[in-house]
Amino acid sequence: MLDDDELRALADDILELGQHHPIVLDADGRILDGRNRLKACEIAGIEPVYATYDGNSPSAYALSVNSRHRHLTKGQLAMIAAKARSLSEHPERSPGEQSVRSLSEQAGVSTGRITQATMVLRYAPLLADAVIKGTKGLNEAYATAQEIKAKENSAEAQLARLREEDPELADRVVEGDLTLAGAWAERTERIEEDKRQRKVATRLLDELVPPLAQTRGTRTFSRYDPAYATGTPLTREIIAHAMTALAEMDQVWQERDLP
Repeated sequence: MLDDDELRALADDILELGQHHPIVLDADGRILDGRNRLKACEIAGIEPVYATYDGNSPSAYALSVNSRHRHLTKGQLAMIAAKARSLSEHPERSPGEQSVRSLSEQAGVSTGRITQATMVLRYAPLLADAVIKGTKGLNEAYATAQEIKAKENSAEAQLARLREEDPELADRVVEGDLTLAGAWAERTERIEEDKRQRKVATRLLDELVPPLAQTRGTRTFSRYDPAYATGTPLTREIIAHAMTALAEMDQVWQERDLP
């Protein structure tokens, strides 16, 4: 809105020369263009002249027409143009009509500015109106959008990696049961627990299997005496289980191609 002095000057002009341009409303009676003219008419005590917009995109029209009435920075113009396009895009529009270059020519700003504004709309849309109002610069909003984009891309990459390593945890993240950070923390815990179990299993097998292998071809078995057993006495059932365990162990070694 114009300040009080500017509104009074506009009111005096309308009072003397009349209202040159109508106040444009949408189909629901909302003002698309002419808020200052309406206020000036009220100050001048004149009945306003109205017109109804009959196009397909009232929001885009409001942004576009107001950009021509105000003293705006290149950043504001770029954001207005980009937002107008986003509000008025239709499937039937050609790629040329939607191109950054075309939008740049229409708005009178560089393609780089349009690209910045488009990124803000995509990754930090809440900042778009602040840029248009002039309370935040386009460069600042663009920097924020870049940070958000980097975080989103990083999150997508982390989720993709998590899905490769642990699909179950990735599904829980997608379903909202876990945050991505929480899932990776649990993944780390699982990895550490797996390492611990590997160490325990390796130590156990290193202690049991080599001594057993050393008894091969000796008379050690014939000297076994249950009376001297320090733990659970060996039985044929335990020996059978041990033979099965060794067969399973041999199968695993073949699958892992271990020597």
